[in-house]
Amino acid sequence: MSKVCHMTSVHSAKDVRIFHKECVSLAKAGYEVYLVAPGDSFEKQGVHIIGVGEPSGGRLSRMTSFAKKVYQTALALDADIYHFHDPELLPYGLKLRRKGKKVVFDSHEFTSEAILEKKWLPSFLRSAVHHWYQAYENRVSRKLDGVVTVSPHMVEYYQKINSNTVQVANYPTVSEQVAVPDFSEKRVGFAGGVTAQWMHDAILKALELLPDCRYTLCGPCGEGYLSQLQTLPGWAQTDYLGKIPHQEVAVQLSRCSVGLALLRPGRNTDWNNGTMGNTKIFEEMIAGLPVVCTHFIRWKEFVERYHCGICVDPENVDEIAQAIRYLLDHPEEARQMGENGRRAVKEEFNWGVEEKKLLALYEDILNDSK
Repeated sequence: MSKVCHMTSVHSAKDVRIFHKECVSLAKAGYEVYLVAPGDSFEKQGVHIIGVGEPSGGRLSRMTSFAKKVYQTALALDADIYHFHDPELLPYGLKLRRKGKKVVFDSHEFTSEAILEKKWLPSFLRSAVHHWYQAYENRVSRKLDGVVTVSPHMVEYYQKINSNTVQVANYPTVSEQVAVPDFSEKRVGFAGGVTAQWMHDAILKALELLPDCRYTLCGPCGEGYLSQLQTLPGWAQTDYLGKIPHQEVAVQLSRCSVGLALLRPGRNTDWNNGTMGNTKIFEEMIAGLPVVCTHFIRWKEFVERYHCGICVDPENVDEIAQAIRYLLDHPEEARQMGENGRRAVKEEFNWGVEEKKLLALYEDILNDSK
């Protein structure tokens, strides 16, 4: 039995992609799986979680001393394959490779491009940090045994650096036990991190044009952004539930008639081409909701092919309001769109398809070492 160690200094030990999808799938496939992560140690679903406590002292401390602690803990496990998930672990991925270990880098986002939009970095430093990071990441990635990433434009980029690059998209796990929306309420919904990139300000402005519609909003939100949203008139039509348990999310979405996935185009979305690395739209589809979503080229292709929603300009409040109004006024068509979206996920955009790619990558890497 091959031993696998996943490493993260940033994400929770119960992170959906890292733990619930990748680690659990590997354990089910017969690997001995360890996950070194912040927090406490425990075992769950065949995965051994090795907790390293919580980082302290801010971002810089986490990226240096805490990342080193993750590495040292992982190294002591003497695994056959190491799979790390954070850019700050790149130096340790290289160290593991130099020690003769098989190493995989899982790039959840297009970090080198995203740096140019990071608000926590002073604007005058972003370009220099971008170029430095890009060169360093390329140098390390070239020496690793594989790169995993989440969207076609990222695969195209990384394959020029490391030919053993595969797309393992972050699609949802399909469950047959999904609550079915009843479409009786004029209510739209969103569940996830409540950040500016999801265009909540435009949604609240659209709600002003839809006085009979309410907005169920679930997820953690920074105080600054929350305060901005609360000043908008549409906030009076919003039921903000904060962060709720994962199982409660499905219940709340089942009380909605429309799911919203209005992601702002940017460097991490390949601008207007769109990313397949974000799960929001697929989570709403598997919940049986028609989606009002950004008119990304990649999203528009499958939304129109399956007829499961309406694509709009996320900056255009009138377009957003018109799309929501249409779906609320045509509940039977909205119900059919929701069923189409669920079928799309079951057939194409689900973790069962993606896990096969992950397992194939591991097999290739291990076979190369024989």
